[in-house]
Amino acid sequence: MSAETFSFKSEARQLLNLMIHSLYSTKDIFLRELISNASDALDKRRFEALTDPALLNGEPLRVRVRGAGEGEYGGTLVISDNGVGMSREELIQNLGTIAHSGTKEFLAKVKESKERGEQREVDSLIGQFGVGFYSSFIVAHTVEVVSRRAGSAEAWLWRSQGDGEFTLEPASRDEVGTTITLHLRAPNEEDGLEDFSKEWTLRATIKRYSDFVQYPVELWASASKPVMGDEAGDEAGDEAGDEAGDAKGAPERVWLWEQVNSMKAIWARDPAEVTDAEYNELYKHISKDWTPPADRLRFKVEGGMEFTALLFVPSRRPHDLFYREQKFGLQLYANRVLIKESAEELLPPWLRFMKGVVESPDISLNVSREMLQQDRHVRVIKKQVISKTLKHLSETLKERRDAYVDIWKNFGEVLKESSVDYESADKAKALFLFKSSAQEGFTTLDEYIERMKEGQEHIYYATGESVAAIERSPHLEAFKDKGVEVLYLDQPIDEWLVGNLMNYNDKELRSVSKGAVDLGTEEERKKAEEEREEAQKDAADLLERLKAPLSEHVKEVRLSSRLTSSPACLVVDEHAASPQMQRLMEQMGDKVPKQKRILELNPKHALFERLKGALGGEDAESAGRYAQLLYGQALIAEGSPVSDPAAFTEALTALMVGR
Repeated sequence: MSAETFSFKSEARQLLNLMIHSLYSTKDIFLRELISNASDALDKRRFEALTDPALLNGEPLRVRVRGAGEGEYGGTLVISDNGVGMSREELIQNLGTIAHSGTKEFLAKVKESKERGEQREVDSLIGQFGVGFYSSFIVAHTVEVVSRRAGSAEAWLWRSQGDGEFTLEPASRDEVGTTITLHLRAPNEEDGLEDFSKEWTLRATIKRYSDFVQYPVELWASASKPVMGDEAGDEAGDEAGDEAGDAKGAPERVWLWEQVNSMKAIWARDPAEVTDAEYNELYKHISKDWTPPADRLRFKVEGGMEFTALLFVPSRRPHDLFYREQKFGLQLYANRVLIKESAEELLPPWLRFMKGVVESPDISLNVSREMLQQDRHVRVIKKQVISKTLKHLSETLKERRDAYVDIWKNFGEVLKESSVDYESADKAKALFLFKSSAQEGFTTLDEYIERMKEGQEHIYYATGESVAAIERSPHLEAFKDKGVEVLYLDQPIDEWLVGNLMNYNDKELRSVSKGAVDLGTEEERKKAEEEREEAQKDAADLLERLKAPLSEHVKEVRLSSRLTSSPACLVVDEHAASPQMQRLMEQMGDKVPKQKRILELNPKHALFERLKGALGGEDAESAGRYAQLLYGQALIAEGSPVSDPAAFTEALTALMVGR
């Protein structure tokens, strides 16, 4: 019988062109699609054998991949399976109608059988859109398919160049199943087209996308074995072999079928059967990190939507954790086939350090399987991943605090980004750790609240470049004197954090360097305020004389209720940006308007009494020098650079020489 010629349906020429050039972002996707289709065919054969055992007959099911570097343009690539195969009519229907999915039709039949009460188990199948096969034309100029349907002796050859037509003619095949031969285009590095006739290219692609497919994926691969003397060249592997080396004892290159995929989808196995070593091996595989993970969690969600997740917390911070272009996300699988390597849709940015896999038979995909649709299933998975992760971290904090502290040291800065996630912020805040004036190590906000002194209404914090710098700050003096605990926020992100973390459990967070300080009982606070106001009135003239020469830098000079040993400090209004925040914004290139602060003087310090006496009858020039010295001293005490070093030096020199 001569070959028959058919035309594709569904505006095939335009649609094929779209798929070849626009549908898939990476060209190696085609191999994933073809192996996935082969896996589906193996599932179908196994399923049909439940009612007709003769269709399987104990034959081991597998997928085979073989490349050859011969051809008019490039090499050839052959993907074969011993799955259910296709009849002549099925070839026309499944491969002749683009976007007709045989898999989808098969699932409908499975559903019907279950509704009739026939309890048959079948793995979830992908290939919902029936276009994965046509990705072959991304790398091939001609595609040939030889298929023999299970239960039939007939085989048929389907051939097309992706130009809108295909031919069909009788063929022969020794076993049931399908063989797809791709006549490859010439490799093109600039276009991202690799040489898929090469063993190492095929091996890497199979490991990347199909490592956990539940059937063996075998690659026709070369291997060497030592031979001696006349034995060289006697054996040639399963089908062929290279000639033995000329030298006596030289290794012989042989070719054989080698299973490439591990088939170890350990998230689908009973947890009791999986060892720590196997978990660690999977982590290394998906993360490319050769150090064991710090922690892991595994869970399965069933009901309206089903998925399994296995997540890992790395034991060290990756170098690109804060890179703007960093790719993050979980590996997404369907039927053990990798759908997306970094599914960022399943993780919020503040959990981007997490590694792991999610497998779901229910996930909705677009036709290329590379981008997830933002539908309910995606949102459900993301919500569950966040909830389960926060719960696990909370349990780790309570039960294995040292382990959690190690995690926090590596990823605490990232977790703090959750403060802007209105859906998760409340739960995440409880996991934040802070250094504190009250104890060594770290404390949580809940633990801080438990230790609050009677009558204390606020959670107090201090920001700075380091704990040492914070502890030297004069802003802490009244708090130390009263025994009030202060949280030390020494990371750059903390300045941004406190702008979002304004309260916790009805307790307002307040900076020790902002606004006025009112510590102690209500009676003590009232008495202290009255004394301060009285002293402020008495020193009004002095404060005004000090303010005048500093009008460019300060908006007010007042007496302090926060200083006990230092003569002066600088503070800002309650809701103004701190100096550290201003410096961060300037480093990021933002134009920050100049902000005038408040210079506070300690009325109980000996220097204040000297100032009152020294400036009582002196001129404005002397007052200006004292003001510059006080202002410069306050800047140095908080760790800020002196705004006018020349003026500060001149004032200091004048004071030292007695002018």
